[in-house]
Amino acid sequence: MSKRKSNSASENPKKRVRPAEELAHNGADADDPLLKRLPNQGEAVSDAGIVESITLKNFMCHSLLGPFNFGSNVNFVVGNNGSGKSAILTALIVALGGNAQATNRGSSLKGFVKEGESSADVSITLRNKGRDAYKPDVYGPAIIVDLRITREGLRTYKLRGKSGQIVSTKKEELLSILDNFNIQVNNPVSVLTQEMSKYFLHSKGEGDKYKFFMKATQLEQMREDFVYIKTTRHVTEDKVGKHSECLKDLKRKYLEKEDRYKSLSSLDEMHTKLEQLQKQMAWALVIEMEKELEPMKEKLQSDRRSTAKFDEKVEEWKNKVEGAENKYKQIQEQLEGITQQVRELQPKCAELKAEAQRCNKLLKSSEVTVHRCKANLRDLEKDKVQLTSRINDLNLSISQKTGAESQARKERMEQIQAELEGLRHHISTLGQQIDQYQHACNRAKEEQGKMKKEQAMLQRSTETKRRSLQTMESSRSNRLRRFGEHMPALLAAIEEAHKRGQFKRKPRGPLGYLISPKDPEYALAIEVCLKGLLLAFTCDNYDDERVLQHLMAKMIPGNRRHTIITSQFIPHIHNTTKRAVRHPEYPSVLQALEIEDPVVANCLIDQKAIESILLIKNRTEARRVMQGRNPPPNCNHAFSKEGDQIFNNRSYTAEQTRANYFTGDVEEEIRHLQREIENQRAQATRFQQQMRKLDDDIKQNEGLLRRALVEQKTAKDKASKLQLELTDPQNVEEPQSEDLKPLEEDLQEVISKISSKRLQCEEACREMADLKASYEKAEQEYKQHKDQINTIAEEADSIKEELSKADQEMMRCKHHKKHYDEKRSTHLHNIQTLEASLKGSEQELQTSVSKATEISPERLEVRRTARSIDSEINRLKVKISTQQEQQGDREEVVRQYHEALENYRNLAQQMKSLNTFIKSLDSVMNDRLQVYAELRRFLSARCKYYFDSMLAQRGYTGSMNFDHKNETLSITVQPGKGSNTSLSDMRTLSGGERSFSTVCFVLSLWAITEAPFRCLDEFDVYMDMVNRRISMDMMLKVAAGQRYRQFIFLTPQTINLPEDKIICILRLKDPDRGQNTIQRGEDEDQ
Repeated sequence: MSKRKSNSASENPKKRVRPAEELAHNGADADDPLLKRLPNQGEAVSDAGIVESITLKNFMCHSLLGPFNFGSNVNFVVGNNGSGKSAILTALIVALGGNAQATNRGSSLKGFVKEGESSADVSITLRNKGRDAYKPDVYGPAIIVDLRITREGLRTYKLRGKSGQIVSTKKEELLSILDNFNIQVNNPVSVLTQEMSKYFLHSKGEGDKYKFFMKATQLEQMREDFVYIKTTRHVTEDKVGKHSECLKDLKRKYLEKEDRYKSLSSLDEMHTKLEQLQKQMAWALVIEMEKELEPMKEKLQSDRRSTAKFDEKVEEWKNKVEGAENKYKQIQEQLEGITQQVRELQPKCAELKAEAQRCNKLLKSSEVTVHRCKANLRDLEKDKVQLTSRINDLNLSISQKTGAESQARKERMEQIQAELEGLRHHISTLGQQIDQYQHACNRAKEEQGKMKKEQAMLQRSTETKRRSLQTMESSRSNRLRRFGEHMPALLAAIEEAHKRGQFKRKPRGPLGYLISPKDPEYALAIEVCLKGLLLAFTCDNYDDERVLQHLMAKMIPGNRRHTIITSQFIPHIHNTTKRAVRHPEYPSVLQALEIEDPVVANCLIDQKAIESILLIKNRTEARRVMQGRNPPPNCNHAFSKEGDQIFNNRSYTAEQTRANYFTGDVEEEIRHLQREIENQRAQATRFQQQMRKLDDDIKQNEGLLRRALVEQKTAKDKASKLQLELTDPQNVEEPQSEDLKPLEEDLQEVISKISSKRLQCEEACREMADLKASYEKAEQEYKQHKDQINTIAEEADSIKEELSKADQEMMRCKHHKKHYDEKRSTHLHNIQTLEASLKGSEQELQTSVSKATEISPERLEVRRTARSIDSEINRLKVKISTQQEQQGDREEVVRQYHEALENYRNLAQQMKSLNTFIKSLDSVMNDRLQVYAELRRFLSARCKYYFDSMLAQRGYTGSMNFDHKNETLSITVQPGKGSNTSLSDMRTLSGGERSFSTVCFVLSLWAITEAPFRCLDEFDVYMDMVNRRISMDMMLKVAAGQRYRQFIFLTPQTINLPEDKIICILRLKDPDRGQNTIQRGEDEDQ
């Protein structure tokens, strides 16, 4: 609240200082909260702002009062009622800027002039020393304020220095002095009159006390300022709103005046401007033509530069075509070489086959010889058995004669001999059986291997036909399914993507679905000719190709992908007149097909050259036509209705026998496939039966072979033992009869023949074995040769496929080369057209330049368009015509224009300033309201603290409750100590107790406010002696601790105080209605 600055007492003891710095000098009063903030009594004195003297003349009912010289600290003005105490206080308020209402002694200043006098004078001397001095170099150590109030209520000031020289007569200077000294005569804390005390302090209303607190702390003034500022802001906003409408009207008027002002240009100026615009118009046309020529020149240069790129592309695809043709020729030569190898191998194969047949015939003849030998050997064996039996009979008779021992030995030898012969025969028979079993097993295994291969091929063929059957059955309702089960879904996805705008142009495909043969007999030939192209798709550009590839990857299972041919779509079919084949009897593939979409036809022409492929129904006729002396011109090759491909020097047989995609009768094709599947299934069943029979034969022959080998080994072991047993009896000589010799000779001869025949038989067997080996070798060589031919044939099939791919690649390269050739030709034609157009435009430009030069010899650089200049010329002509018809007073129009412009600018600037002021005011008000709330809370807390401390000096307790929301202040006081006495409202206290509490409240407000002097009128009027004494002591103690402040107490009661240099007592004489005198004393004498 105070503007007063403070330093420590040690730095300058003559200056006002903050009281908390001198606590150590106050000894016994250290516990007093008011004295804790006071400096040492002997070190601080009042410097600036205190009242040194006051003089009243013709003021109120007093002709002359004073001069009164006040002390610098405590002053008591004592006098009975009517002696002039209130006049002194009223004069102090009025002279220092207060209004009449603040004194509660009158409603206007003229009421303070003594009756019968013309004016009243008041003179107040204020001390002007120390650091808070106001312009000390001008006023000196004191400022004299002279006030004169006239009978009319006028108030004039004279501000003098110490020397008495008038410094100023302006009230603003007085207000600056009061602000500097922080003198607030309207503040009840600084000057508390009787009426103010009765209204605020002795009022029973809590709202009045709160108002007193707010007024004493100047918070009320701050709030009123805030309210005023807020009201001013709303008024300003309303003013801004009203001015906004006014500003629009002013702007409209200003624009109207401006148009009229601008229209006042002289006709000469308009004509000059019209002439200038016409010149600009002429050159603007030239400039526009030049600008139009610039893009043409740039495009021509760009096209000329890009010609090299077209040449490079043409050369690139020309090289690719040559490379593709070379590759095609290489593969073709490779295929011809393989064909030649097959042709060369076929005679050798025939020779090997004949050799194998010859060896087989020799083997059969040898087998007959072996059987004949074996039959002869069996006959000789029978003769041998008969002779042996005869000899045995004779030997039996002889043995009866020669003795039983000889007979037994002979019989044993013969028995062994017979067994040996039987074993030899059995061993030979087993050997033949073993050979037969081995041969039978090998033949069965070979047959089984062949049947397994045929069975696998049959299974693959059956599975292919089964899938074809499923496709045909599905295509009953939707022909599109012939091209794959996924095809309807794929085409639906393509259609949906096209609707969403993902394709620039909708792809076509599958191509086979979009074409059909005119003659059903050519269906197979066309399918063999087009092959994979029937399932292919075609796109207009590579972006569409990427989208289609993504759809295929999503819709087609596995890794299968259809071929995608990318070529620009042309709405008409290629002109094939020069390169198409023409035959009077047979059509080309292009002629044999019904194709509605030109894009599909162009794709087949580019990829397969179908315009140069003939279709001939008869295979023989096709060979005659193509391989004759004069083949059709432009004909690459031909196809028969069976699907055979015939070139001029070779031909290939088709593997496919029936059409899959172009079949006419679906039901017949389904029945045919069903019959073939049934036949193949029956054939597979027969294969399985034959395989089982071969397995049984192999198992049986292998079992017989194992048993024959075991029997052969057993027989050989037994023969070896019998041969050893026969050796001993042969060494014994026995007498023989003469009759036995012929028989024995015959027997020996038979045995010799048997041996000879056996040798022959063995020789024949060996020869048969050799022939068998030769036959097997020849058969093996024949099979190897045949397998070699088959391998070469299989290799030829892959080479045929490569040849077909190379053929497609060659056609594709030719198509691209043709495409870039056409683009290059079109590009060169465009360049020629552009050059001709540019030449014509340059000639037109020269003509325009000539015309513009005639209008304006000097070239003008014009940035505006000719159209805008022409519009302005037309407007100017109309304006000139109108101006010529209507031309008002020029001076009046100019004056109105400048007046409207000035009014508009002033109001616009005022609006801008007001808006800026409102924004700044909002920001400042927000900050100050926060500070205001914080200051109010802080002052309330300090006031409570000091009030409690003051009450405690007499042993009272009490409380102060601030309700800032409802703006009330309730004070409760408890006289006496102890908990038995409850707090009482001040209304229940006695007069003295209430006056004492009021003094405590005033002292608390003194503690939280700053002012150089404080005046208190009849503070003890309602106090008893005890409370008066206590209150007096408290005020003196406070005054003693606040030497830098001045205290003026007005009282009608007698003052009995101890002598003290800080106390000054002014005693006024009792009122004398004739004349008032002044008596001054200090203590009893002063």
